[in-house]
Amino acid sequence: MFRSSLADGIELRQFEAGDAGTIFASVERNREYLRQWLPWVDRTHSADDIRQFIARVAAQFEAGLGPNTGIWLDGVFVGAVGAHLIDPANRSCSLGYWIEAGRQGKGTITRCCLKLLDHLFVEAGLHRVEIRCGTGNTRSCAIPRRLGFQREGVLREAEWVNDRWVDLEIWAMLEEDWRKVR
Repeated sequence: MFRSSLADGIELRQFEAGDAGTIFASVERNREYLRQWLPWVDRTHSADDIRQFIARVAAQFEAGLGPNTGIWLDGVFVGAVGAHLIDPANRSCSLGYWIEAGRQGKGTITRCCLKLLDHLFVEAGLHRVEIRCGTGNTRSCAIPRRLGFQREGVLREAEWVNDRWVDLEIWAMLEEDWRKVR
């Protein structure tokens, strides 16, 4: 099980089936905000949908294809950060993250991404990690910039979100860049 404590009462831990109700309640409270940028929100209708997601990412982690973690602040669930499926042949993956609207702007996601990047580059031995953000999602796009990722371009109309196409900025970091940053 992936679990890591950070400063300021932040803990990352691999999702567990018992977390489904708590996560769903958070999604419900933040639905209007989250659905602007995340395509899975409109397909998430119950805690059972979250349980199915948890089962998929547990299998992903067990297969060595990357952790997906809840962000717990002083024991309260506030968001998530995780690896989309690792591509073992190319030693690469992308990161996804979200945090409750009222918890933004405090550096929590940046610190959590740093911890996950340490794991991916050092322990999982990856060569490349990407972050893809909606071009209009300035807060999300600020995170890879802050972490030292290189902006590689824009994928036009790359993701269907809430009945509209969203352009995605692609940001990437290579293992040699990570060594320089860390």
